[in-house]
Order: sequence, then structure tokens, then C-alpha cells
Amino acid sequence: MERPAWAPQGIDITVPSVSRIYDYYLGGSHNFEVDREAARRAMAHLPGLPKIMQANRAFMRRAVRYAVSEGVTQFLDIGSGIPTFGSVHEVARALAPEARVLYVDHDPVAVAHSEAVLEGDPLAGVVAADLRKPAEILRAHAFRALIDTERPVALLLVAVLHFIEDSEDPAAAVAELLDALAPGSVLILTHAAYEHIPSRQDASGVVGVYRDIRKPLVMRTAEEIAGFFAGTELVDPGLVPMAEWRPEQGPGEEAEPYANSGYAGVGRKA
Repeated sequence: MERPAWAPQGIDITVPSVSRIYDYYLGGSHNFEVDREAARRAMAHLPGLPKIMQANRAFMRRAVRYAVSEGVTQFLDIGSGIPTFGSVHEVARALAPEARVLYVDHDPVAVAHSEAVLEGDPLAGVVAADLRKPAEILRAHAFRALIDTERPVALLLVAVLHFIEDSEDPAAAVAELLDALAPGSVLILTHAAYEHIPSRQDASGVVGVYRDIRKPLVMRTAEEIAGFFAGTELVDPGLVPMAEWRPEQGPGEEAEPYANSGYAGVGRKA
């Protein structure tokens, strides 16, 4: 298999990556054939997967704009993936040019491309780290340089927690991160769920594909997902299907059927 010129040295391009599969769903070009093959297998079960990922991105943009409207201009995006049009720093700075953004991902391709996109940007950075080890994120030089923990921060966990199994205690990781942030900080979160997906059987097939590539996809209930917001107060409209969180479509416009697959919410730390 030929290694593309943009691929960082030292990575195994025969092993699929969830961030590169996500990039493929969004129409990106920074993925390998092994990622595309896994994505196609998943889409054979659930053809609407790209629509679900687009809905994730659309919610993220609405939530970032909400955060800025509430005076939050620092963003910590964990599981940020490969930068695409409309990334957090672009959305935030359209409203607040002084916004600071730190991206965190454990995929070397995502980190390398974030570094390329952000080169020369003094108000943005990227850290190679894993949500499962929040202390490493909080100790990172870029975190200390960019994020003022005495002021509110928006913590983004968009389409990432469902890749962490219960045995790895994702709730403890979220709590540790929130504990480090100032009152008034917000948690912006999406999570996969069986509810509202047009076909549960098809979704089960997708879960099987991710299990086969050793990237377990954990579907949780609304009640379980709400548990991640412990220590925060959910802002209106609460924890809802993604397209229903402060939608922007005009009267009479129907949301894409797959856009409500999974839950989204924003919580404010008291």
C-alpha cells in the first residue's frame, strides 16, 4: 500500500481510524483505503451515516455560536478529528476574533493536519492526547499556554464518548475535565444512541463493523448520556435529538431523517 505524501511517518496505514472514517463520511480526503473500506461496510448497514455526521457538525457550530453569545471565548475540543470547513476556531472567530481554541486528538493524521491548518496562529493549538487520560491534556504545554482556567471554557465532546467503553469510565474523565474549568464553563456533547435512528437493526450492523475493527461503538440511552452532564445544568432545550437542539431551518422545513440519530446537549457549570 502506497503511503500518501501527507501521511505522517510512523503510522500504520493498514489500521482503520475513527477520525479518518469520520473524515470520509464528511467528504474529506485525508483517509486511507482501509478507512474507506470500513466506512463503506458501515454505510451498507446505515446509508445515512454521512447525514448523521453532518448533523453532528451542524450542532457543533450552533453550540459554539451559543457559547460565544454567552461570553465564552475559550474552546477545548477533544476528539476534534481532522480539520474541515467550519471547524471550531472558524465558527467562534466569526463572532469573537479573540477566541482561543485548543484541539485534542490521539490520531496522528488529525494532529498533523491540525498543526498544518493552525501554523502561525497564536490563539489556537493542538495536543496529541486521549480523552481517557484527562490529566495529560490538562498538563500539556499548549493547554497551559492557551487556556485560562480562571475564565469559562467551552469543553466540546462531539461524537467521541461513544468510543469509550464503560470499563474505561468515561464519566470520570468528563468530571475531571469539568472540575478543572471555571464556573460558567459549558459542556457541548453529542452521543450515538439507538433511539431515533430510522432502523435499529441497521444501526446494530454498524456497531458490529466498529467492533470488527476494534473500535467499539457504545450506544447509550438518553438517561446514561445525561449522566455525563453531572455538575452542570442543561440549557434549553435540554438533551434532545441532534437536529432539535436550537434548529436553524425555517418554518415548514423538515430535518433530514437521519439528523436526529443520537443525542445532543449543552450544560453550564454553576
